[in-house]
Amino acid sequence: MTIDKGIFIQNIYYMLSYAFQILKQEDYQKVAGEKFDKIHDLFAAILEKGVARQVKQGLYREYVPMQEDLSVMRGKLNINDTLSLKVQRKQKLSCEFDEFSEDNLYNQILKVTIHRLIKAEDVASERKQALKKLIVFFGNVSLIQPDHIAWNRLIYQRNNRNYELLLNICYLVLNGMLQTTEDGAYKLIAFSDEHMERLYEKFILEYYKQHHPELHPAAPVIEWDHTEDPDSQMIQFLPKMKTDIVLVKGDKTLIIDAKYYGKAMIQNYSKETLRSAHLYQIFAYVKNMDKNNTGNVSGLLLYAKTEEEVFPDGEPFVIGGNSIGAKTLDLNQEFKEISYQLDKIVKQYFN
Repeated sequence: MTIDKGIFIQNIYYMLSYAFQILKQEDYQKVAGEKFDKIHDLFAAILEKGVARQVKQGLYREYVPMQEDLSVMRGKLNINDTLSLKVQRKQKLSCEFDEFSEDNLYNQILKVTIHRLIKAEDVASERKQALKKLIVFFGNVSLIQPDHIAWNRLIYQRNNRNYELLLNICYLVLNGMLQTTEDGAYKLIAFSDEHMERLYEKFILEYYKQHHPELHPAAPVIEWDHTEDPDSQMIQFLPKMKTDIVLVKGDKTLIIDAKYYGKAMIQNYSKETLRSAHLYQIFAYVKNMDKNNTGNVSGLLLYAKTEEEVFPDGEPFVIGGNSIGAKTLDLNQEFKEISYQLDKIVKQYFN
């Protein structure tokens, strides 16, 4: 399944702009108005604006553990290494301490991504020049290897919230989410990845927040419908049911579980079936939210369609009195069609 390059790149920008509202700010308006033929040129344009803004505000700093041989004591003494220095007749102390530094994982990811984009063939020359001017401000930041990045260590809070969009862009640049087909068109790489799935979830939730606020889109945690004593120690072992998207209108509720997988269906003996773990998960969400068994709570597995796949396109089925459905959201087409698919879900479940 392929799509025109320009349309594909525009779709990526739309998804990012829904997921990250910062793209709607004035700094990025010029990017929004440009036409891009190369995906990395788009990513470079977003990073150019975002990093320039961050440089003006000051690069994010945090306490980083350091170890250094010093003439005077600082922090904590590493006894073994200090004894080793004494054996070498070096009048130094091996000290371990924390330093408030910009040489941290967040800035290291930015630096290696900018470094890669400067060397990329599909980035415009004027964009490369702008990035070269910005990388000068990362002189005190280490240039790391992309395959050594621990993405799960990234935590966003008030002091580094602006980095969330930038590092998501870095992830797409360094890990890749596309491949080029024989005719030169782009195709989404089919892979299951927590980072991409999170972007997919955020895009859908923010789309409904902007276009269907009357449905009160949210991502609440569902409480287990248990009869145990609230103070029972066993309750703490129950997994948290954190939803992706919940839409509510009157007495009707729709729980959407967004899934970014290479293939929605799996081979089960001689036939293809839905993934059982996903079906069990959405069923648990629905039944625990519909505590009174009204049948007014429905569930929908919404898979991102990234490759050609035969997927059953039928009516939802009823299990235990509740409607359970599964659909694919085709990301390989113009954004107005993606929008149409999302609006159609609302019409189907809320008339």
